[in-house]
Amino acid sequence: MASIRNIAVGLPIRSGRVLVLEGSDRVKDEVFHRAIGGGIEFGETAEAALRREFVEELGVVLDEVELLGVVENIFEYEGRPGHEIAHVFAVESSEIDAIPLDAQLVVLDEGSPIRWVPITRMTRPLYPEGIMQILDARA
Repeated sequence: MASIRNIAVGLPIRSGRVLVLEGSDRVKDEVFHRAIGGGIEFGETAEAALRREFVEELGVVLDEVELLGVVENIFEYEGRPGHEIAHVFAVESSEIDAIPLDAQLVVLDEGSPIRWVPITRMTRPLYPEGIMQILDARA
């Protein structure tokens, strides 16, 4: 049986850019951007999950986090249905601030590329759905 997945994602923003990972869906033949983060484990707060995910995925510690909103994302990925409730946070980190704007990084626990993308010139979809509206409201 399918279930709803609760996730926490963060939006590091600097100089009009957001740090995101790049993903692809072979079934849709789509390349997209996705906010950094992941699943909230049982007994874990959304903030704790976000902090853990940034350590696991980038090896960085977050200094400040601020909940910006919660979005619901009903989607299809690789031909399979998905449903997420995403807690979206603004994040600040001196370790992230040290990442050059032209850096080419990868997610430590799975290898997806990560890079700074100009918010106003983003040419690929940004997931989870609803995040672009949050970024636009912040800008």
